[in-house]
Amino acid sequence: MGVDSTMAGEVFQTVMLQIKDAADCVVGVTDEAGVVVACTDFGEIRHRKDGIPGELSDKSVTVKNGCTYMLLPGSSDYAAFVNGSGEVAAAICRMAAVALGGAKAFHDEKHDNTILIKKILTDNILPGDIYAHSRELSVDKEIQRAVLLVHQPDTADPAVIDVLQNLFPAGRNDFVISINERDTALVKELTDDMVADDLLRLASALSETISSELYIKTVIGIGTAVSHIKDLAASFKEAQTAIDVGQVFEPEKSIIHYGTLGIGRLIYQLPTTLCEMFLTEVFKKNTIESLDQETLFTILKFFENNLNVSETSRKLFVHRNTLVYRIEKIKKLTGLDLREFDHAIIFKVALMVKQYLATQGAQR
Repeated sequence: MGVDSTMAGEVFQTVMLQIKDAADCVVGVTDEAGVVVACTDFGEIRHRKDGIPGELSDKSVTVKNGCTYMLLPGSSDYAAFVNGSGEVAAAICRMAAVALGGAKAFHDEKHDNTILIKKILTDNILPGDIYAHSRELSVDKEIQRAVLLVHQPDTADPAVIDVLQNLFPAGRNDFVISINERDTALVKELTDDMVADDLLRLASALSETISSELYIKTVIGIGTAVSHIKDLAASFKEAQTAIDVGQVFEPEKSIIHYGTLGIGRLIYQLPTTLCEMFLTEVFKKNTIESLDQETLFTILKFFENNLNVSETSRKLFVHRNTLVYRIEKIKKLTGLDLREFDHAIIFKVALMVKQYLATQGAQR
């Protein structure tokens, strides 16, 4: 079967709710064992009927024990039924079978497309199979897409996928994929004029919607745009990396684009032993722990203001000479003069390496 019984029941019941308003009789659908999986009369659901799909004639109505049955088009696993017989019952049964068959076909296609995209994202499919399956499922191979990965760091709420599916209903080019209980990927089709800022705005809107509807925190990683379906795995990995690196170096951010990770992305890929060696070499005179919090705060503000002494002193509400004294103190302790660009870069990287090692220690 294309869908399991529970999922089929949900798909078919949606059709039943529409039919209920238009038909005066009881209409429903049975599975391969004759069990009612959806019906305009809720009381009949899970009861067994006489019209078992495997015993019905293809493309024609059958009357058994006062009920009219018909197989769904293109399916030998499900049959529509109407409680009653006669021309009117037969006509309603035919229309119900067509409507239910269409709903099933649409869902099967969506379901199969979703499975294909998930396999591509997780590198669980051969390159040759990507071309074959995307052609079979009429999924456009060569359009711009990017992956946005919605991560739930604190609470795993399955309703997140429902929110995203409501915002991006089933189609051929946008896909909402459940990766695991905490991660949901949105594979988004991009127009020719979309840029990175547009993806950031989209991610911000998603974050706000999820927060307002579910009251949970999310972190969203954004991969770069790719022009072929086979490259979606790369965009997905970039979105994962954006979340991982962002949580280390910019934990206050809830939206991180892979393209803006900068030096942090390089540091994150280094072995911890190499990072430890780097810190030892940079701070030959004293360890970085010898710097007090006030000095470290001064350094950070100095970097934020592009090594501008006057601007930094103004932001810190201290005299220029006081700031110069603190910078000289850092030079004496570390041998690095932060007023020199090369020294400032080394110190900035060292601070980030220390931050990275601290998170790695916490994970072990």
